[in-house]
Amino acid sequence: MFYLFKDFTQMKILLNKTSLTKSLRHFSDIGFVPTMGSIHKGHLSLISKSNQTCHKTVVSIFVNPKQFNNKKDFKTYPKNIKKDLKTLSQSKTVDFVYIPKFKDIFINNRKPKIKLINKDKILCAKFRKGHFEGVLDVMNRLTDMVRPTKIFMGNKDFQQFFLIKKHLEKKYNTNVVVCKTIREKNNVALSSRNHLLSKENLILAGKIVRKLINVKKNIKNKKNKNKYLLTVKDGFQKQFKIKIEYLELRDITNLKLSNVINKSRLFVAYYLNGVRLIDNL
Repeated sequence: MFYLFKDFTQMKILLNKTSLTKSLRHFSDIGFVPTMGSIHKGHLSLISKSNQTCHKTVVSIFVNPKQFNNKKDFKTYPKNIKKDLKTLSQSKTVDFVYIPKFKDIFINNRKPKIKLINKDKILCAKFRKGHFEGVLDVMNRLTDMVRPTKIFMGNKDFQQFFLIKKHLEKKYNTNVVVCKTIREKNNVALSSRNHLLSKENLILAGKIVRKLINVKKNIKNKKNKNKYLLTVKDGFQKQFKIKIEYLELRDITNLKLSNVINKSRLFVAYYLNGVRLIDNL
């Protein structure tokens, strides 16, 4: 299958745990960028951050079925391994790409020990039952294999970063680093799911983000900020004909609901023509 990529001289493609272990055993300063493929500029920015501080950079490509609470969502998730490898090779910034099969990750298919406590069942965890248990399970396994000095993650998926840092950082003596969200020209956060949007819907997503930026500015003057956001949520759903799961202001240090702007961000998740998009501002 991978003979098509024989000209990739800047990076080594690893297809199983054995080759991963052999390739990394001589290195102690490893940066790790876990992905589910559909590589975009956001992923490349994480790789760039890794290269700035780590001796070697490992990128994984694995679409983890256990973190999808919707089978249709898993089946339609954009996948193009040939394009991904070409993009990573052309960047000339990746040392290793790990592309495991399911059985390689879950060779010991034990039930994950990690469980979310009630206070963490908010935002995406509230609406995607089992999602973060699946994320934490696969990240636990991948981190155990790679043993990175640092793990680089995007700010767009802030709750994911928050939970991985909380559950895995001390266990593996690694530093989970959050990096800024990379956006389209119309301010839409780069995401693999953007490939599922039509041009018209991508334009509409840009309008929604710009409106949210204005909401973030206006919210400073509101006494009860999350009550105000409920009104905004209803207005957005009617105006843009979208389904919003949550629109909340939360403290980024603990993800508790907040009524102050300082150290808080506006978190949103919504469906646009059946495609689930998330962001925080």
